[in-house]
Amino acid sequence: MSKIKKVDRPVISKNLDDFFSGMAKAFVFVRRFFKEVWFPPYEFKEVLRQCYEIGYRSLPLISLTGFIIGIVFTNQSRPSLAEFGATSWLPSLISIAVVRALGPLVTALIASGKVGSSIGAEIGSMNVTEQIDAMEVSAINPFKFLVITRTLAATFMIPVLVMYTDFVALMGSFVSVNASELVSLSTFFVQVFEAISFLDIFSSVIKSLVFGFTIGIVGCYKGYNSSRGTEGVGQAANAAVVMSMFLIFVEELLIMQIVNAIRYA
Repeated sequence: MSKIKKVDRPVISKNLDDFFSGMAKAFVFVRRFFKEVWFPPYEFKEVLRQCYEIGYRSLPLISLTGFIIGIVFTNQSRPSLAEFGATSWLPSLISIAVVRALGPLVTALIASGKVGSSIGAEIGSMNVTEQIDAMEVSAINPFKFLVITRTLAATFMIPVLVMYTDFVALMGSFVSVNASELVSLSTFFVQVFEAISFLDIFSSVIKSLVFGFTIGIVGCYKGYNSSRGTEGVGQAANAAVVMSMFLIFVEELLIMQIVNAIRYA
């Protein structure tokens, strides 16, 4: 009697099954993070090292990008305001745009490309070379040492980078405004701080924390679950960048709607 071969058929379709399976794995991964982050052992030295790698090593790129953003946005906004004779509003306009949206969003996008890909590639290469398995054999919790440290470092450092980007962008804007309108530094920043409110700063910090956590956890997840093989490392780095950027835009939209509801309530 011939044996009947069992064929595994998709519940809905192969693509949808893979999507929901990936969502379930990601949910379990995030739940494990929030479960293990509170209990020892605490890898403080690794967290500090990752803060240095994520924060300090990103300063040159962040500085150049932020300064250029301030100059470009100021030069693009000047003609529109000049039509109404309102170029004196440039500092207020730039401060609102930078603090509310441009600073957190641009910093997060740059960090997702630099930091997210680095985390995904690093953990993916460790997964390919079986270093994660070796850590488990050595009685080291690889999830705590690799995932929790990098996610915490990204969560802590992205808000710091955002505040630095805001400052650099405003300095770039001041250079442009001073070259055209001869506005002093003190007058410029008086108008800057008059235009923004506590809600603007608070929402910027909250967005930065969410963006930092997203970049860290997505990079770790893609690297930790990368396929074995050299292609898996590249795919993990690429997927970490694409997924984190997509989630950042979604989070920006949702947080903006919540903040606007509070602002105009």
